[in-house]
Amino acid sequence: MSNIHLKGLLDSFALAEVAPNTYRAPHLPEGRGVVFGGQLLGQAIVAATRTHSSKRVKSIQTVFAKGLRVTDPVDIKVETMYEGRNIGGISIDFVQDGRTCASSLVLTDVDEADLITHQTPEMPRVPAPDASQAKWINTGAPETIIVGDFDYLDPALVRPPTLQLWIRFSGTPADDQALHRALLSHATDGWLIATAMFPHDGIGQAQAHISVSTGVLTQSLAFHRDVNVNDWILIDHEAMYAGGGRVYGRGHAFTQDGKLVASFVQESLVRNFPQGQNPVGKEATIF
Repeated sequence: MSNIHLKGLLDSFALAEVAPNTYRAPHLPEGRGVVFGGQLLGQAIVAATRTHSSKRVKSIQTVFAKGLRVTDPVDIKVETMYEGRNIGGISIDFVQDGRTCASSLVLTDVDEADLITHQTPEMPRVPAPDASQAKWINTGAPETIIVGDFDYLDPALVRPPTLQLWIRFSGTPADDQALHRALLSHATDGWLIATAMFPHDGIGQAQAHISVSTGVLTQSLAFHRDVNVNDWILIDHEAMYAGGGRVYGRGHAFTQDGKLVASFVQESLVRNFPQGQNPVGKEATIF
């Protein structure tokens, strides 16, 4: 595991307050010049936890309306909607050049005893993670294992619209649950578009932002229990629908012993570039 990669992630979640209820942080490098959505999810979780310091982030719903440039700072503006003894609500806007480009609604809560408890999704039966097979993938984790060891970028690959990943962020401070949730959220953002392309011969993630216009539009993520990203976590993706230039999918995150820790759904763009648009990787090529 590369400590350099983990450090870059942790730096992007080290928010500096630049004005009341307004934060900034470094961007993760991104090859096409826009801020990765997983970074925004993680920053929203850290900002919300800092605002409601006696609570944890239970769920987050985010709309990515416009791409944000990595070359310029982003203001992370936080506003409390409500904070009670057990439940709180926070709105978070990501603002660049005076424009709100993404917005999150965050539900915070406190730990409570079970009245009832069950989980219906079962962890898929997959091989246990082998650390020697792990590699850094910037939309995943410093240690990422693609179950089945196939090239998820290949447009010639044809397979069902499912994908399982083992991820691990070894070296994360153990006592910072907000950071663990932020890192897991980062790893949930970047895979459902590729998963939706799998059944379609000649269409693949390698074409994204080059000959195919793609981008995440919305993501909703709920945490079911505390997260420990120093241990292996399996993320199970399924893309249930593709059509009309959009794709829709869901995912579940499990501990190695099968406990469900988080679930998410995502809607994204997968379409041809509009006529006359220049697919160079600028934020304007996404929306």
